[in-house]
Amino acid sequence: MGARKRLRAEKRAEAKKGLAGVKLRAVPGAPRKMRLVTDLIKGQGAAKALAILKYSKKGAARRLEKLLLSALANWQRKNEGIPIEEADLFVREIRVDGGRTLKRIRPAPQGRAHRIRKRSNSVTLILGARKAVETDS
Repeated sequence: MGARKRLRAEKRAEAKKGLAGVKLRAVPGAPRKMRLVTDLIKGQGAAKALAILKYSKKGAARRLEKLLLSALANWQRKNEGIPIEEADLFVREIRVDGGRTLKRIRPAPQGRAHRIRKRSNSVTLILGARKAVETDS
């Protein structure tokens, strides 16, 4: 790797130091239903987002709660020695994209068939720190 390439890679890694992201793929359920829940936590602090997901009645909230806990664990592993409370983490970006659709056929009257689409989705969640955190090293 050349010197310029290495310097750019180090700069990019430093810029991503305060971020932690996770992806959840092939989640059964329509993306439209998942977006109802993701809109509730977009831009919220990590602790508040966990509370919202914990007490939500939507089925998608359980999966998102687990995803958010995974993102917190990733951030903690990336930034060892820094308490999560000091970092003031928030949901910087959350995106729901459509996944694979399973196509099934249901019999209909007079010899016809109706198509059933079993949708799935994929969720990308990125946590960020509101303020820069100083390391002890």
